[in-house]
Amino acid sequence: MGVNRRTVLKIAGATAVVAGGAVAARAWQQGVFSTGQGPAYDPWRTWRADRPEGPTRMVRAAILAANPHNSQPWRFRVHDNIVDVFADTGRNIGAIDPYRREMYMGLGCALENLVLAAEQYGYATDVTLLPDAANAAHAARVALVPSTAHESALFDAIPARHTDRGPYDINRPVSGETLTRLAGLGQDLPQVGVLWFTTEPDRRRVGELIVAATEAIVADSQQSGDSAKWFRSSWREIQQLRDGITLDAQSLPPFVNVMAKILPPLSQEQSDQAWLRTTRDRHVATAAAFGLIVVPDANDNAWRIRGGRLWQRMHLWATTQGLSMQPLNQMSERADRERMLGIEPRFGNALKELASVPGMQALMPFRLGYPTMQAQPSPRRDVAAVLM
Repeated sequence: MGVNRRTVLKIAGATAVVAGGAVAARAWQQGVFSTGQGPAYDPWRTWRADRPEGPTRMVRAAILAANPHNSQPWRFRVHDNIVDVFADTGRNIGAIDPYRREMYMGLGCALENLVLAAEQYGYATDVTLLPDAANAAHAARVALVPSTAHESALFDAIPARHTDRGPYDINRPVSGETLTRLAGLGQDLPQVGVLWFTTEPDRRRVGELIVAATEAIVADSQQSGDSAKWFRSSWREIQQLRDGITLDAQSLPPFVNVMAKILPPLSQEQSDQAWLRTTRDRHVATAAAFGLIVVPDANDNAWRIRGGRLWQRMHLWATTQGLSMQPLNQMSERADRERMLGIEPRFGNALKELASVPGMQALMPFRLGYPTMQAQPSPRRDVAAVLM
């Protein structure tokens, strides 16, 4: 029996409605209309609670710090006049960070936010790094003494600081004066320095090394797999775990971000290739400058913590100036992996050459520039989840 044109149109219309409804339902389930909302993002809004709660409210600021893969590798123990900061070693990111270099840098970032909050809330601080020789996880002890409150633009910038993985403005260079001011923020952190790579040949050299290190990570199944474990592809997973790397934090064009949420997740191989393309065509290609944090001993946890404090401080100050920043750790991650496997130190040697100051070692490469879009927050566990 034949089907007339009107029937065909009715069927097509119904199919479109069903398909449209399915897409809308998928979009709702994946949080397309809820970017930056839900319990996973509440810490960004409640970080400055006015109700009296003693030093605990300093932890509200600490948990918004930069950290590797948004693994949030920290725990806090709060007393009336002391806050202890501990590494949560169970949140290590595996072969990506085999010697916990990035973990301890993240702890330094949290420590910096905590100290800024203490000064804002009327405490002078005395910081002791690695106070317990028998417990390497005890990263820092912050002794608190009531004092005059000191307001700080860096403290105010805490909820606005986000890693910007989007393209930077290639037509707007960062001035030498700005770079000098950034490097000068660590005057109370002696022997923690920053090297800049701003000329076209230097930027090309560093960029090519970053891309090559990314290719090496993608080709390493264990590094690739350990990194992938921290990617959160579903909205439900984000709200439950409140950690990890998300699509929203990738600073993708709006339409691409929406489609990436609605469509089925990419395979690990597809994700790796997308990351490689993004590194080459966006991160490296649009960097106004590259920087390298250097310390006397990149294998020492105390220096890693100090380096993390400087990174957090620079990133907060950059935020007040309308600048964007992003760690590009691939060279360091491969150098650590080379050391772990006992293979030729291709990237270890490259970092030694880049860290050209005698007696200094490379800790973390990064890029900076002026943004072309607004970076989004990452999910965070709340204070209750990180208190001991």
